[in-house]
Amino acid sequence: MQNLTAILVLILSYLFGSVPWALVIGKVFYKKDIRNEGSGNLGASNAGRVLGKHVAVIVTVLDAFKALLSMLVAHYLAPGMEIFAGLACCIGHCFPIFAGFKGGKAVATSYGYLLGITLFFNHHYFLQFIFPILVFFIMLYLTKMVSISSLGSLFVAACISLYFAIAEDSSFAIPVSLFLLWCFVTYRHKDNLKRIQDGTENKVKWMG
Repeated sequence: MQNLTAILVLILSYLFGSVPWALVIGKVFYKKDIRNEGSGNLGASNAGRVLGKHVAVIVTVLDAFKALLSMLVAHYLAPGMEIFAGLACCIGHCFPIFAGFKGGKAVATSYGYLLGITLFFNHHYFLQFIFPILVFFIMLYLTKMVSISSLGSLFVAACISLYFAIAEDSSFAIPVSLFLLWCFVTYRHKDNLKRIQDGTENKVKWMG
């Protein structure tokens, strides 16, 4: 029965992640399919590019909440599965069954995952949520590129978790999951990394 519940939680987490909020908001409120505009990506960055900055903020919050909700459900239905539920949600965001398996890059969802780690595990991991966000905005100010700022902040989060695991002689489950997530998100940004190398990556225009 426990194994069945764990499987159900993972399926639910994937389905939560598969809800393409950028697509839903674009179609319902703006009559636009953002897959046909901008980068075509179903993430907050493209939603902001096509629909406006305020929509980017809304999509970011909703996409982050998907991972937090997945971990919350796991916490009550299958304790011990929170980490895997969050990862399943991130996978669902990137390969959503509700959008032809073509989704976003899981950045906002990853931040929801970090918040879930903060809430459900050692209180020291609060640094894993606040500090990476500070790193994101510092890097964004310096580079004007959301892609490299996102990857940099997630890498910092993984390093912080590794530090605490070593310092407190605790489980390496969280740092391993975060490094795997960082690798996965980095792979999803392969086109961005190519554009960065070529000097053609999109830059934000609203940060001076």
